Amino acid sequence: MFGGMDKRQMEKMMKQMGIASEELEATEVVIRTKDKDILISSPQVTKIKMGGTATFQIAGEVTERPAGFSEGDVNMVMEQTGASEHAAKEALKSEGDLAKAILKLKK
Repeated sequence: MFGGMDKRQMEKMMKQMGIASEELEATEVVIRTKDKDILISSPQVTKIKMGGTATFQIAGEVTERPAGFSEGDVNMVMEQTGASEHAAKEALKSEGDLAKAILKLKK
C-alpha cells in the first residue's frame, strides 16, 4: 500500500492516526438489496474503525440470486421439476413463491 513499508510499520502508523483494523473470520457474507441477494463465499473480511465509524472491506467469490430465495429453494425447484438452475431462479423470481414456481415448471 505504501511502498516498502512492512506490516508492523503500517499498523504503527495507523494506530497513530487513530485507525484500527481487524481481520474477521467469516464463512459467508450476504448483502440484501431490494431486488437481489449478493452472496460472498470464502470471504476475507477486514473491519476498519476510524473516527467512531466502522468500515468493512470484503473480498471473495461472488454470486447473486433473486431477493428472498435461498439456494435451498432453488435446489428444491430443480429437484421437483427437473428444471435447470436458471429456469428455477427465473420461475421463483416471476412467481414469487416456491410452490407456484414448482407448479409453473411442471406444466
